[in-house]
Amino acid sequence: MINKIIPSIEQALANIHDGATIMIGGFGGAGQPAELIDALIEQGARDLVIVNNNAGNGETGLAALLKTKRVRKIICSFPRQADSQVFDGLYRAGELELELVPQGNLAERIRAAGAGIGAFFTPTGYGTALAKGKETREINGKMYVLEHPIHADVALIKAERGDRWGNLTYRKTARNFGPIMASAAKLTIASVHEIVELGSLDPESVITPGLFVHRVVQVPRSATGPAGFKAA
Repeated sequence: MINKIIPSIEQALANIHDGATIMIGGFGGAGQPAELIDALIEQGARDLVIVNNNAGNGETGLAALLKTKRVRKIICSFPRQADSQVFDGLYRAGELELELVPQGNLAERIRAAGAGIGAFFTPTGYGTALAKGKETREINGKMYVLEHPIHADVALIKAERGDRWGNLTYRKTARNFGPIMASAAKLTIASVHEIVELGSLDPESVITPGLFVHRVVQVPRSATGPAGFKAA
């Protein structure tokens, strides 16, 4: 019998290894799996490469993980904002490597990994420092840059509901990067607010099929998310 439900967050993250590349869902605070990030901090893995749209807000969630100095590199599209002081301090001190990726390219590089695409050409970034050292090509009179997929050892994502097969549904914008990250990782761990009986999810409403999910853990819904964001 397939049962991907894990009884505790600690067990769900127990075997994440040092040096792992970890995708973390979320767009700012929306859909950020804060409980999984907190458990990763407690778990102790270090020398990590983190893939996320942002580089943390305030002192909680992803920012708290960065503050442990166990992240070697972050790949993201929007590292700096008003409350990104943890990232700013580490980056300026040379303690954190940054790979800056335009947001559309970031999403497509993750999606390409899940779709089995070897590489793709995009016009985004051509003629800028972001294209330095990359292959370029003219296609139908327009210049493009060759970009490669981003694969991960682990994806930590947040969903609304899930069943024991790992099928997931999301709540509105909390969906964001979750589905593509789930397909691009060797191990996908999903936190859900509600675990439902098998067959109770409308197949037409399932966004991430259980095929891409390996572990599901239930977490309670809190009134606010990371850095005071309303929970999503």
